[in-house]
Amino acid sequence: MKILMVEDDLSIGRALLSVFQDNGHGVVWCRLAAHAVERMTAEHFDAMLLDLGLPDSDGTELLKAIRARRIGLPVLIITARDSLEDRLKGFDLGADDYLIKPFDIPELLVRLRAIVRRASGTVGRGEQLWQVGELVLDEGSMQVTRAGVPVALSPTEYALLLTLVKQAGRVLTRADLERRVLPHSEGQTLDVHIYNLRRKIGEGMIRTVRGVGYVVRQEAA
Repeated sequence: MKILMVEDDLSIGRALLSVFQDNGHGVVWCRLAAHAVERMTAEHFDAMLLDLGLPDSDGTELLKAIRARRIGLPVLIITARDSLEDRLKGFDLGADDYLIKPFDIPELLVRLRAIVRRASGTVGRGEQLWQVGELVLDEGSMQVTRAGVPVALSPTEYALLLTLVKQAGRVLTRADLERRVLPHSEGQTLDVHIYNLRRKIGEGMIRTVRGVGYVVRQEAA
């Protein structure tokens, strides 16, 4: 997926850029509406991530201009404007979805995939299946099973497990996992999420490498 990210906040932009790249997505980051229009005209994107508070123009004006030119690019608004009026205005102007800051990274990724699927008319399961032992993760539907039995995970727990399973056999440091999955977390710590995951999928799946981080054993069952 190739994403046009329109976000003027440096800390948020850098964190999201890292998350998207870690998940295998191409990203063009613009901090001005004018630059976003230039890039959108010059190349193809699968989705736009649009902040509303831009230095040179309100994001709603950019969205209005995009739709006036009949550009069907799926747009996910990310903003701190949380009133019903703001949300309705965003949808009226042609936004495909609306996510209020601060948000969880797993939810952002799921919402982006959803608007791209809707725009392409693709409905159904699965972008890719990942399996370690009896554990199977369906990346498209965010479904997890163990020995065929569904496992209920929160979006953050799912994102953490998926990150570990994709790198099965490789030790991921605490800092790396926090950067990928919990960049804005002010609540539960990585240790709490790991504890909850082990309780749900079994103690033997995720191994602690003391002083370094965590690893999913490739031979786990």
